[in-house]
Amino acid sequence: MVAGWFAGDGDDFRLLGTRCSACASVFFPREDAFCRNPGCRGGELTEVPLSRRGRVWSYTDSRYRPPSPYVTDPEHSWEPYALIAVELESERLVVLGQTVPGITVSDLAVGMEVEVVPGVLNEDEETTWTTWHWRPTGVTA
Repeated sequence: MVAGWFAGDGDDFRLLGTRCSACASVFFPREDAFCRNPGCRGGELTEVPLSRRGRVWSYTDSRYRPPSPYVTDPEHSWEPYALIAVELESERLVVLGQTVPGITVSDLAVGMEVEVVPGVLNEDEETTWTTWHWRPTGVTA
């Protein structure tokens, strides 16, 4: 888990971004040092929870095992997964992430509504690496 990128469980799970007090730009991943808007002289950056729902902007699948530092066990076979870019309308930004397990590119369409949910990136006997996943609304898997 990357500290400060998300918080909560179940229906309270949210991605966390930051908003500039001067120009109202929202950033994800969060920005804590300065406003990344080149037209802004800067302001205080405050943490804000991002919208839980958005619309698929684009998608693809990952059919190869990525190189280190991606956490994966080379002893296990590689399982492809879908990646989607989700547009959060109220924040006016696009967030990339994996879909929940079991959702493939054939289940997706540009413009469909999805919601952010907690997910597991990888786990072993000692550690569970948590992340976020996107799930089409109305799907409970």
